[in-house]
Amino acid sequence: MWGVSLDIKYCNKKIEKICTNATSAIKKYGQQMADLIHQRIDEIYASDSIEFMIKYGIGRCHPLHNNRKNQYAVDLVHPYRLVFTKLDNEVHVVSILEIVDYH
Repeated sequence: MWGVSLDIKYCNKKIEKICTNATSAIKKYGQQMADLIHQRIDEIYASDSIEFMIKYGIGRCHPLHNNRKNQYAVDLVHPYRLVFTKLDNEVHVVSILEIVDYH
């Protein structure tokens, strides 16, 4: 499936604005975090699948467990993570859920 990239949807307008607008991300989280958020979004877009991201350690992508089963996370500024899920089990669509410290 080379050449096919992931499509991104957002669970709400607030998270979409942070993930797509650098000024909004900087205002909410600061420069370092905003840079990492946008880097991770770019990495998701560039990936063939979530499994590809996990296999090659992109953003330290990993599946979550327990009450976050079927969700995945990539690292931001510690301890924050960008959390997402497969949308309707479509392999090439992810839905960004939140930016959170779930530890």
